[in-house]
Amino acid sequence: MKILTFFSLFSTFLSANSINVEENAGQFFSSGHTNNWAVLVCTSRFWFNYRHVANTLSVYRSVKRLGIPDSHIVLMLADDMACNHRNPKPATVFSHKNMELNVYGDDVEVDYRGYEVTVENFLRVLTGRLPPSTPRSKRLLSDDRSNILIYLTGHGGNGFLKFQDSEEISNVELADAFEQMWQKRRYNELLFIIDTCQGASMYERFYSPNLMALASSQVGEDSLSHQPDLAIGVHLMDRYTFYLLEFLEDIHPASKANMKDLFKVCPKSQCVSTPGHRTDLFLRDPGSALITDFFGSVRKVEITMETINLTDLIKEAEILYILSLHQVDPCCDKYCTFGH
Repeated sequence: MKILTFFSLFSTFLSANSINVEENAGQFFSSGHTNNWAVLVCTSRFWFNYRHVANTLSVYRSVKRLGIPDSHIVLMLADDMACNHRNPKPATVFSHKNMELNVYGDDVEVDYRGYEVTVENFLRVLTGRLPPSTPRSKRLLSDDRSNILIYLTGHGGNGFLKFQDSEEISNVELADAFEQMWQKRRYNELLFIIDTCQGASMYERFYSPNLMALASSQVGEDSLSHQPDLAIGVHLMDRYTFYLLEFLEDIHPASKANMKDLFKVCPKSQCVSTPGHRTDLFLRDPGSALITDFFGSVRKVEITMETINLTDLIKEAEILYILSLHQVDPCCDKYCTFGH
């Protein structure tokens, strides 16, 4: 009898532990985030850098299509190509020479524009060190359950990215900003993408946990442009972002494509430069991280087998609503109704 009792208890112990192992494995391979944010930055101005604005607006369009709302996107454009006097089609920005898709659209919300796009403002957005008067639309209101996509495009070199042809941000400054974000619990996981010359040099100094980085070119390589348009005299996009967006067009909110698929979007045969990525700081296997963990929005659904009486919930809501219409008058200690 004692032997049977022992085996019964032992089997119960094993089943309980197997459930815990499955739960822990599920937590390890899933993101665990509850909200998504995107910081999209074009650091270049002047007409000949049209493609950098188109790059950023194309990524902006993709993340909005996949569910990230404008309230969770910080869009920084150093120049307004749509209203440039050289633009033969005012109020438009195109990413393909067939001129079918206007990525500027009629619902673009630019949070930082023109000379507001500076190294200081960018770092303040990341670290949350903004003046109290800064509106919510210009803030990155993330927390330790936020997955953040940060996309940068512009002109750069070995260890730096230029802002407006007047200042630079170094890879050390960027790495320290991400560390501040981690220490202040401003992200759960962070995906960094940069399309610039010698882009891989910008993630060499990163040291913060749960961070993954992609770049359009290796150290010593140029990141090349794509889609030349003779009518306006400039290239419309950069090669890496062009193929990145081509890949994202096939992604939908329920897609199972993962980060390893993203690493292959622009092989050297198409990019000419050699794209790079860094995953050693990322705690999960990149193959278990879905594209929508960063480019989409969280839509978690909890399934319950319980029977819920909606009638009681509606009655409770009605009572709360009626009570909210009344307040106690501190002067006469009588109930008063708003609006009467």
